[in-house]
Amino acid sequence: MSKVIQRAPKAYKNADFLNSPDARAIRIISEFLEPLRRFRYQGVRDTIVFFGSARTKPMREVAAARRAIERRVRNSKKGATSLRQKLRKAEIAEKMSAYYEDAVELSRRLTRWSKHLYQENRFVVCSGGGPGIMEAANRGASLAGGKSIGLNISLPFEQSPNRYISKEFNFEFHYFFMRKFWFVYLAKAFVMFPGGYGTLDEMMEVLTLLQTNKIKKKVTLVLYGREYWEKVLSFEEMVNHGVIHRRDLRLFTFADSPKEAYDHLVRELTKNYPRETAAG
Repeated sequence: MSKVIQRAPKAYKNADFLNSPDARAIRIISEFLEPLRRFRYQGVRDTIVFFGSARTKPMREVAAARRAIERRVRNSKKGATSLRQKLRKAEIAEKMSAYYEDAVELSRRLTRWSKHLYQENRFVVCSGGGPGIMEAANRGASLAGGKSIGLNISLPFEQSPNRYISKEFNFEFHYFFMRKFWFVYLAKAFVMFPGGYGTLDEMMEVLTLLQTNKIKKKVTLVLYGREYWEKVLSFEEMVNHGVIHRRDLRLFTFADSPKEAYDHLVRELTKNYPRETAAG
């Protein structure tokens, strides 16, 4: 009696193969094609991308934490150095939380504006999908009754999807470079809120692409929070040392309030994309 041999799984259904180094190219192209399909189906052609720290928390949350530490300081013995250090950190966190609230408000205003355009899903707010400023951006869009995008990435810490992302625009990436591609490919504007290594990496990559004309479309770039950015980076010193040209400073604009950023973004987007920003 002949032995019956079971059919082997097709290559595109073989999980062992798809998760192996040999299928890396397939995984990479999947992170291009799957988002492309979703964006086309939903009619998303342009985005406004928010970058910023994943560690920035809502003001109510950090204010409550600061008050709790203040009570402990008042009730502690003299010389409670560790508590005073915690209080100092809590005060800084509360100051940074203003950026979270501003990101919520700016996103809300931009989403409300975009909802009045003649086509749906134009200039959709997009974030990295995680907590902090990313959450604030998605939250603001949700408050305005609009949709927003979250380009999340699998990391061992900090990065889990926030609850304000629209279900149809909740993405999970493995490859940083494919996630960065989708940040830039649809973007017509970027807003850079204060952040750390990741935000600096994203900001410098966008500035480099603009400086070298690898981005040929018209893009508006706002650095939100002049005080922070001028402390962390000295663009003037870069000019003085000859590593960038003074004209490169025209690649971005500073803003210090949701209204200032909103007015600049809407003005530039309307000027650069008059058909896309026509009112409905």
